[in-house]
Amino acid sequence: MVCDVGWGDDTDATGAAGPHIALGTDEPGIRGLFRFRPETAFPMNQLVDVLLCGDNTLTRGERELIAAYVSSLNECRFCFYTHAAFAAVRLDEGMELVRQVCADLDTAPVTDKMKALLRIAASVQRGGRNVSDQQVAEARAADATDVEIHDTVLIAAAFCMFNRYVDGLATFAPDDPAVYAERAGRTEGYVAVLADSLKG
Repeated sequence: MVCDVGWGDDTDATGAAGPHIALGTDEPGIRGLFRFRPETAFPMNQLVDVLLCGDNTLTRGERELIAAYVSSLNECRFCFYTHAAFAAVRLDEGMELVRQVCADLDTAPVTDKMKALLRIAASVQRGGRNVSDQQVAEARAADATDVEIHDTVLIAAAFCMFNRYVDGLATFAPDDPAVYAERAGRTEGYVAVLADSLKG
C-alpha cells in the first residue's frame, strides 16, 4: 500500500465480503458501479473531466494529487490507488511524491501553494466548515488564485462523495498496482475512458 494508514481489507462492516448489491460485473471499485448505473456515471465523469482534465493553472498531476490525498484521508483504497497512479504518471517525482504527501504534508517537497491547497482539501474532507479564513489567506499569500481555491474545494468535496459511493456499496479494490497503472497513462478524459469501457 502506498500510504501505510492501517486500512482494513475488503470486508464490509457486517463481515461479509463483496458488494452490497449485485452489480452484474466483476469490475472493481467505481468502474463496476458505473457499469451498473451508466445514467449516473456519465454526469459524474463529466464533472471529473472538468475538475481534473480541463484547462486550469494547476497541472493535471497536481489536481490528481488532490484527489489522491483526499481519498487517502478517507481511506478509500480504490479511489486512492487509482488517482495516486494517475498523479504519479503526471508528476516528475512520480509515486514517491504521492507517498511523501500522504505520509507528511508538512515535509513533502511540494510548493507552498500546493501545501496550502492540500490543507484546504483536508479541511473539506473533515467537513466543509473546517476551511478557515486563515487557510484561504495562506493559499492566496502563496499565489493561489480564486479559481484554484474553488476547484480545490470542489475536487475535495467531489472525492468525498466518490469515496463514500465506492465504499458505501462495499466494492472490491485490488491490491495489485498494475490494475490501476494500466489506465493511468491514458491521456483522454474520464468521459472518453468511460464510454470506451462501457462498449464491452
